[in-house]
Amino acid sequence: MKPVGPIPAGYESLGGELAIGGRRASELVAEAGRTPLFVYARGRIDARVAELRAALPARVGVNYAVKANPHPQVIAHMAPLVDGFDIASAGELALCLAAGIDPARISFAGPGKRDEELEAAIAAGVTLNCESEGEGTRALAIGQRLGKAPRIAIRVNPSFELKGSGMKMGGGAKPFGVDADKVPALARRLIGEGADWRGLHIFTGSQALSANAIIEAQGNVLELAANLADAIGAGLPKLNMGGGFGIPYFPGDEPLDLPRVGAALAERVESLPAALAQSELCLELGRYLVGEAGVYLCRIVDRKESHGTTYLVTDGGLHHQLAASGNFGTVVRRNYPSAIATRYGAEPTEEVNIVGCLCTPLDRLADNALMPRAEVGDLVAVFCAGAYGASASPSAFLGHGPAPELLV
Repeated sequence: MKPVGPIPAGYESLGGELAIGGRRASELVAEAGRTPLFVYARGRIDARVAELRAALPARVGVNYAVKANPHPQVIAHMAPLVDGFDIASAGELALCLAAGIDPARISFAGPGKRDEELEAAIAAGVTLNCESEGEGTRALAIGQRLGKAPRIAIRVNPSFELKGSGMKMGGGAKPFGVDADKVPALARRLIGEGADWRGLHIFTGSQALSANAIIEAQGNVLELAANLADAIGAGLPKLNMGGGFGIPYFPGDEPLDLPRVGAALAERVESLPAALAQSELCLELGRYLVGEAGVYLCRIVDRKESHGTTYLVTDGGLHHQLAASGNFGTVVRRNYPSAIATRYGAEPTEEVNIVGCLCTPLDRLADNALMPRAEVGDLVAVFCAGAYGASASPSAFLGHGPAPELLV
């Protein structure tokens, strides 16, 4: 038997079924008209943002990393909750603009911005997080052609990393950002050639659950930013400190100690170096804001035995939930939080493998998991599906197509 990951606190049973946003899973499926289905609970997003605001010093803003969940309704819901939006493509820019987001609240990172993407961002008034000297040169030329000074910050590749992070975005050779020792010269050139200087973006990693690691990384970020500001000889209008706040996915994972992180950051903010005294500070968070608010629902279409093993075959799978299948960066496959949604809270009685509908042995949602007995027609829930689910999975694989998404 392999344990499943910890189901986020607050999910309850209603009439013997999993309730999401106060509504039964089967009711939500009926509204959508089919399975599989992603459901995002707006109340859980609101609560997470409120929890974050209460823990962080008032001076530190919160940006939403759109790549975590770019669903238009989620973006629109985030608009009054956060201070800014961080995007990584012209497609995400279009989604934000369609949702009525003020371009001045948007920053654009990514190591391979095409000229047409740079032009769209500059024309709209979005801040470019410049990833290289070459990108800076192209942005200046496009701005000159448009007759508009590009708003430019520099994304820094620091010499340190976020320890224990699921994806390291800094430290050593990286495709992301400008090496720290090259930043002052590039910044002075951009400013000298007429860019609207917006500051620095320092993102060290993601999906960290250690408060100690995040506290250390934030301290390093603030120190580096102050040193770079001094070397540049100009103030930093804004410092995007990155994020890295993780959520528990697997057995043994413990939630991040947010109050401890917030208290340590507040202490640092009270004694900032002079170079950062007037800088706008923000964190860039995606998964931490929306990940636990999402549930993926799929239906059991077959129950079968093979060599003494029970398989629950669903109409879902890795084409919607690549990470839950273990094929999105994990070295050793572990079970995501999952449950039988239509028998939620019932006592587990059997060990089963929950698999998807794709013709590949990679399509696994839970291995050797202890569950209540489930039959054809029952719904399976995979939790922590609010981030890097629908948009980070190969929905076109084998022609099954995307799953509908509901914000409730």
